Amino acid sequence: MSLWTSLEPASATVDPGSSTRVRLRVRNTGDVVDEYRFEPVGDIAPWTTIEPQTLRLYPGTTGTVELTFAPPRTPDAVAGPNPYAVRITPTEHPDAVTVPEGNLTITAFSEVRAELVPPTVKGRFRGRPKLAVDNLGNTKVTASVSGSDTGDHLSYEIRPGNVQIEPGRAAFVETTLKPRQIIWFGSKEERPYKLAVRRSGVDPTEVEGTYVQRGFLPRWLATFFGIFVALALAFVMIWIAYKPQVSTSATEQTQQAGAALAPSASASPETLPSSAESAPADQPQAQESVTQEPKDDGGGDKGDGDKGGGESKESKKPVRTAATAVKEIAARSDGRHVCYRAYVADQGWQDPMCDGAEAGTVGKGLPIKALNIAVSGTKGVTGNGAHIVERYPNGANWEIVDDKADMYLGSTKEAVSPMEGFTLATGEGIVCVNAHVKDKGWLQQGCTTPEWRYFGSNMDTEKLQLEAVRITV
Repeated sequence: MSLWTSLEPASATVDPGSSTRVRLRVRNTGDVVDEYRFEPVGDIAPWTTIEPQTLRLYPGTTGTVELTFAPPRTPDAVAGPNPYAVRITPTEHPDAVTVPEGNLTITAFSEVRAELVPPTVKGRFRGRPKLAVDNLGNTKVTASVSGSDTGDHLSYEIRPGNVQIEPGRAAFVETTLKPRQIIWFGSKEERPYKLAVRRSGVDPTEVEGTYVQRGFLPRWLATFFGIFVALALAFVMIWIAYKPQVSTSATEQTQQAGAALAPSASASPETLPSSAESAPADQPQAQESVTQEPKDDGGGDKGDGDKGGGESKESKKPVRTAATAVKEIAARSDGRHVCYRAYVADQGWQDPMCDGAEAGTVGKGLPIKALNIAVSGTKGVTGNGAHIVERYPNGANWEIVDDKADMYLGSTKEAVSPMEGFTLATGEGIVCVNAHVKDKGWLQQGCTTPEWRYFGSNMDTEKLQLEAVRITV
């Protein structure tokens, strides 16, 4: 061995997002002039720089190089001790490689981001938003989730109530909101609420949402029902109060006949005529006449109805989406399936492809602007799209749909830039993706394990447009 090395210090500590330096001393213990090349090795080699990278030493002389460690403030910089090494290769004796080793301790940091999907839910009796909790730190996060609102108008069912999230991962918490009082009649009311992610020793992370509580019966139906009841009561009262008007002439004629038969004061009993004689033969008998107001039979002219008819419009051909295709293939074959179609610039929507078939274009330089994805047998799918310019505005914009429903990632608008990648996860099982990006071709297939995973070009360094995909579940 013609080389002596020393790391000063042998162990160092660094915070993610900052840097630290270690000095490496090298002595040529041989008898010839030699040049040495330095190369970092190990898990933290991507964050290590060496200055200078080569050193020429005469026999018996000592030189120094500096190692700079700069781990990023991301989940990739795992907290704790991380061994490292430097490979030293002599030019004159390339087989006599020396590898001095040291230890770098990366301090822990925690960063949690939470987002409601969707932020506004509507319902009469309940609402079911989901809370996406992302661990952006380099240590495992243990947290509990609770809900609150001003006025205590809502009750909360949270599943699970406690979560453990590995660095760089996300967890989804299902929440059921129930109003404490039902709105039977009237317009909708907004109930602002908060979901808090609580961790030991730090302030809670709160996310605000809105539950729009609808009335059980709409206002117009309540008005119609009130008018109907009022009309019914009025009809009953009129029916009870109605009496036919009956008049008779029998009383008057009877009184006149009695007056004609009454004896005078001077008449004797012998001269009183009998009632039979006093009644003229042609005396009209009293007749009773009854008059009654006629009822309105309500007979009115009835219309002939609508005789005219417009010409029938030609029905549009239904759009065959990814959900249409996955329903067809699920009807023919049980198990898990995925169908997808791509919106290609200057071409529009393509036909759906399923279970590993190629969607998009290869070799034409046409980027994908949006993806339409649907699954069956996986208990739903969730994901988001990343654009070359926008990438992740305001955090991850997650889309969540059930089995056999359409999920759309990206945008077909001309003003929105093409996609450079996307994130997927299924409720059950795993999903695997081959992505074809500009200037690099088909990338190596990646799969979820089992949580979400990003597929596409590197957003931090490459920023290349997505051109084609193959997806399987």
